[in-house]
Amino acid sequence: MAKPRSYSGTDIDISFDMSRCIHSRNCFLSLPQVFDPARKPWVDPDAVPAEEVAAIIRTCPSGALQFTRKDGGAEERPAGINRVRIHENGPLELTGDLRLNGEGHTRLTLCRCGASKNKPFCDSAHKEAGFAATGMPPASDKDSGGNEIGAVLEIRPVPNGPLGLVGPMEVTDATGGRIARGEKLFFCRCGHSANKPFCDGSHKATGFSAPAEE
Repeated sequence: MAKPRSYSGTDIDISFDMSRCIHSRNCFLSLPQVFDPARKPWVDPDAVPAEEVAAIIRTCPSGALQFTRKDGGAEERPAGINRVRIHENGPLELTGDLRLNGEGHTRLTLCRCGASKNKPFCDSAHKEAGFAATGMPPASDKDSGGNEIGAVLEIRPVPNGPLGLVGPMEVTDATGGRIARGEKLFFCRCGHSANKPFCDGSHKATGFSAPAEE
């Protein structure tokens, strides 16, 4: 796997991890002066003030884009409440104080179609695979606490099984409506659950294969 590319500016440094990009295009559509795939290099950290660059990078859902301030400006802080947002026909988008394999994150998109070659991260394989799953599932009966401000959310992929999340969280549909709250929930990542986004054990019948730490 290729290492993230770095782009150094006067007031801000930008790193880009192509393996985690889901091509949401937030960066280009919002700041084409800075992020232009048709240009080489495609990132110009000095094209606008550092705070504008940082603000747009914070909207990158996958965390493929990261920044480091060199001007004394504020670094990124986790969102107050851990959130799992369901993308229509696509991944789980996580924001908050996240931990995966001992590493801290604030933004991640995780595969739920089963086809990613970069599990547990989404690599946009759902598009070619024709994955179909609503981003607006009905509210569930899962409501066992959650919403604790500033708490850590542990991401624990189960070997050949679901994505386990441990810690206070709120699960929302694509528009922000609450689906569930909890402190220990299991999400389908084989793509076959009849109870998406949650696991229903379908991975056993389909022979889903994925190690705990990819």
